[in-house]
Amino acid sequence: MIKKLYRWVLRLLVWAFVLSVALVLLFRWVPLPYSSVMLQRQLEAIVTDEPWVEYEWVAYDQQSPQLALAVIASEDQRFVSHIGFDFEAIQDALEEARDGGRSRGASTITQQVAKNVFLWNGRSWIRKGLEAYFTVLIELIWPKQRILEVYLNIAEMGPNVFGSGAASKKFFNKPPAKLTRSQAALLAASLPNPRRYRVDSPGPYMRSRQAWIQRQMRLFGGIGYLDKI
Repeated sequence: MIKKLYRWVLRLLVWAFVLSVALVLLFRWVPLPYSSVMLQRQLEAIVTDEPWVEYEWVAYDQQSPQLALAVIASEDQRFVSHIGFDFEAIQDALEEARDGGRSRGASTITQQVAKNVFLWNGRSWIRKGLEAYFTVLIELIWPKQRILEVYLNIAEMGPNVFGSGAASKKFFNKPPAKLTRSQAALLAASLPNPRRYRVDSPGPYMRSRQAWIQRQMRLFGGIGYLDKI
């Protein structure tokens, strides 16, 4: 009985591994029809008064380079050089928490893609372990430009507004390729909590963060920095 259970669990793990690798390989080239988080939000919207999910896939060469740079400056300044995990940011966050400071995240763009595309929201150790696993797979299989392309498409930039395609049309009435540096920085400023920090009614914090992101973009040397990806 125990041996049979062991074989069953082993088969299940092997199939889970094969399926996960197949999905990551598939989405290396295929545009994502939806992410896991989008599906969860759509299901929630069916039974609540929340707006339905707005989403439109936009290829990397049709994205604003200003937005690509803005999200790197805002969310993951070592995106080009790390291998999926920013150990310096993790160490800084741990030290800040130990000293009684405000808890802050240290997730990279790759980790956020892993969570949003394949997993679910939450803070359990199981989910964090799976996030780490998918982060490694993504970094092994996808080039950095593809990771950034997917992130620009699946990041929530307003309540149930996912990706630059939907967000740029909703908030600025233009395609994402035509976003200005200021508009790109404002969208990036919402990313820590797009349900609280609203692009359509930015408060003092949003404006301050927008200005900080624009300063970081200038320090990076402008959109020429993206040639490193």
